[in-house]
Amino acid sequence: MQTSGSLFADLPAASLADERFDLLHRGGGVRIERIVSTGQASAPGAWFDQAQDEWVVLLKGSASLLIEGEPAARSLAPGDWLLLPAGLRHRVEWTAPDETTVWLAVHIDLAPDQGGDRP
Repeated sequence: MQTSGSLFADLPAASLADERFDLLHRGGGVRIERIVSTGQASAPGAWFDQAQDEWVVLLKGSASLLIEGEPAARSLAPGDWLLLPAGLRHRVEWTAPDETTVWLAVHIDLAPDQGGDRP
């Protein structure tokens, strides 16, 4: 695993069939990944419901994220971030089809006394 680099290196010149997930770090109950989107969205009716907390920031591009129970999706621009607690159902409504969208996601395992299990 690399110990340094650029979050904007090796971005695709064309659309990808699927989002790309690049693992940047894993250890101590934390996983950090770069997500590259080129127009992808969650499948119709599909929701993410994770066992870990996730802190995510949009670095480049644009996207829309819907959190279950909220009246409307949130439009995200570079610099916008969210903390998605474990179990919070959410979905990506859209990512920009005409530009590369780059996310940084930090997944945080819950401590045993918070309902999670650390490796």
